Amino acid sequence: MTSVSARLPDDEADQLDEVAELLGEDRSTTIRKALGEGLSELRIRTAVERYQSGDISVNEAARIAGVSLGEWLEIARERNLTSQLSPDDLERDVDSARSL
Repeated sequence: MTSVSARLPDDEADQLDEVAELLGEDRSTTIRKALGEGLSELRIRTAVERYQSGDISVNEAARIAGVSLGEWLEIARERNLTSQLSPDDLERDVDSARSL
């Protein structure tokens, strides 16, 4: 396992200690969980932004978000995303999904 060090402002270190105590975990475990959840949300946010701007397809959005196509479609529904893709783009996505 790789070791990473980071400097935190005092208030964030205090919050980290509070959350670790709430979870009954040590700092390292809490940091790993927070980082994992944060990275997941950043991936989803990036996929949402790029999909909404029409830069990427449904399949590419799912890949960037790190989720299955079905999970991405659920995320898109929950966030009321509208497709910026042409009918041809959507047809290619359907063909790709069928080949999975």
